[in-house]
Amino acid sequence: MPGDKPPHIRTHVKTLEAMIRIYCRGRHRKRSGICPECSVLLEYAAKRLETCPFQEKKPRCSKCPVHCYKPDMRARIIDVMRYAGPRMLYRHPFLAAGHYLGELRRG
Repeated sequence: MPGDKPPHIRTHVKTLEAMIRIYCRGRHRKRSGICPECSVLLEYAAKRLETCPFQEKKPRCSKCPVHCYKPDMRARIIDVMRYAGPRMLYRHPFLAAGHYLGELRRG
């Protein structure tokens, strides 16, 4: 990943990748790496974060006035977050804590 992205966007992408890995391993039984379907979702979500028009002032996606995800991808990422969110506390506690604190700050 090039270093020209804002630090919070890089952190969001890293958190998303961890969540998608947890989801893929649990739901798709993929033991190493991620399946092609989840890889497409990760690339799509990372691209959306990188091109977010709000950048530094990015609100939570659920509260954002601009819905940049296609409906099917939005449903998939919501499913990933519902499944992987609670598991992040055990697998990646520091990433999870940082993510939740950032969400609280953004409202």
